[in-house]
Amino acid sequence: MPKVKALPAKLRRDLYRSMLRLRLCEERLVELYPEQEMRCPVHFSIGQEATPVGVSAALRPDDYAMSGHRSHGHYLAKGGDMNRMFAEFYGKKTGCASGMGGSMHLIDREAGFLGATPIVASTIPIGVGTAFGSKMRGDKKVTAIYFGDGATEEGAFHEAVNFAVLKKLPVLFVCENNLYSVYSPLSVRQPAGRVIADHVRAYGIESLQGDGNDPEEVYRMSMTAATKARRGGGPTFLEFATYRWLEHCGASYDNDLGYRSKAEFERWKKKCPLLRSRKRLLKDKIVTADNLKNIEADIRAEVEVAVNFAQASPFPDKSVLFKNIYAGSGDG
Repeated sequence: MPKVKALPAKLRRDLYRSMLRLRLCEERLVELYPEQEMRCPVHFSIGQEATPVGVSAALRPDDYAMSGHRSHGHYLAKGGDMNRMFAEFYGKKTGCASGMGGSMHLIDREAGFLGATPIVASTIPIGVGTAFGSKMRGDKKVTAIYFGDGATEEGAFHEAVNFAVLKKLPVLFVCENNLYSVYSPLSVRQPAGRVIADHVRAYGIESLQGDGNDPEEVYRMSMTAATKARRGGGPTFLEFATYRWLEHCGASYDNDLGYRSKAEFERWKKKCPLLRSRKRLLKDKIVTADNLKNIEADIRAEVEVAVNFAQASPFPDKSVLFKNIYAGSGDG
């Protein structure tokens, strides 16, 4: 097997920094959430940082991305504004969705992040529509659509993949397979022996599997897929194996519920993308211990600025309660 060429040192440092940024941001949210000032459900992606970081590094700033309910990492990695993200959690006017959406409805059009919604698989056909528009305009933009293993069981996913293959659309279908749909493992949702990537390949799409906790592998696979899409080669399905550390929804651990074992959790925790990357960077002399301390200090300062911004921001005026909704006038 040919040796894989090492990525540039700067890129490897940037991948690590981006992952640490996501981790420290969410860890701060975990600390703050119990104060009950963030009145929205939150789905954390601690343990899953490598996939959004690796995919986003392969995208251009003007490319597009869409996501589902576990979207913090996807939003920030694509260039979303941390200040506005925190403000959105607090329901503030300065939030990226004007304080009306909360954790599961992040959006930043300037960064090419076109939105996230909690309905499983709902953004997949929308993302395919975005890619269809790009192809019609000939603008060479690629759309990355993030979703979990559970979304591959929805009809919208299969219809969207079929259409994308038919029209050779510039799409990256990014499946973060973290083994569970809420508390249900794959074994109670899909036939024994089924491999998602193999199942999807039947639609005629290039379908690949990778280590979702290795940002460099994710980057290489995503860059190959994005380059192909930009050249008119059509979509690619990328299945990345990863694992969430926290409960499905909320800031706590839920290993006591019995749907997954402590041993399984510990096995995956040893595969921590940050720990693995840090060890490799130190081994290859790309960073020093002091470099790592400085990177962490810079990010922690950025996170505190975002917290202070969110907490100091005003709430929306009551007059916007009925803005952007479909409703009758109330006089009939």
